[in-house]
Amino acid sequence: MPEASIAQQISALFRTTLVMQMPDIERGVGPRSRRSLFRDLAALGYLSSYTHTGRYYTLGSVPEFDADGLWRYQGIGFSRAGTLKATVQRLVETSDAGRTQHELHLRLGVRVHNPLLDLVEDTKLGREAIENEYVYVAAARTRATVQLGRRRALVTAGAAGAPPPAAIEVEVLIEVIHGTRVPPPAAVTVAARLGARGIRTTVSEVAAVLDRHGLGGKKTAPSRSRRSRR
Repeated sequence: MPEASIAQQISALFRTTLVMQMPDIERGVGPRSRRSLFRDLAALGYLSSYTHTGRYYTLGSVPEFDADGLWRYQGIGFSRAGTLKATVQRLVETSDAGRTQHELHLRLGVRVHNPLLDLVEDTKLGREAIENEYVYVAAARTRATVQLGRRRALVTAGAAGAPPPAAIEVEVLIEVIHGTRVPPPAAVTVAARLGARGIRTTVSEVAAVLDRHGLGGKKTAPSRSRRSRR
């Protein structure tokens, strides 16, 4: 079968089924080696999922990425950066105040312990302990200094009880109202939902808004174990 016809077949498959595993693609295209199929997918511009050990595929034209370059479909995560490790690096480098392991886990929905260790060991990311928890920052010293300064300012403001920006307060209340639950959601949960919508805030800011309006749920304090600092 001509290569153009194969490409058309694959494109048609992804128009009807946005995300597939390789066996699904093989059944849709017919007899063809897996090596040839990967070549066809590469020509079309494909992405593999950063979740589920990369077993799911989509075409680059399918996802509607959010502000962090992420897209989820039926619990399957894709990233504009590609792999989980590349995604973790990008999220850390582009963050205003670095990211903790817990924040990355909430944002991505998968464990990030091993990618973080690899990135630090390869000097592609830096890290520093703040308030008994590692904050991961860009490898570039100038950028890292800015991120750590911002993180320390946020920690200090949270400890001093400084009110969060009005815009953040509105977004938190909207999120709680739209996702009405009894008891109210924990601050970390609301912060993660806002992050998924591209709204960057801290757990401390969310907790302050919830407390102010009598909606304080569990704040889920970070673990103080050695494992939590990795």
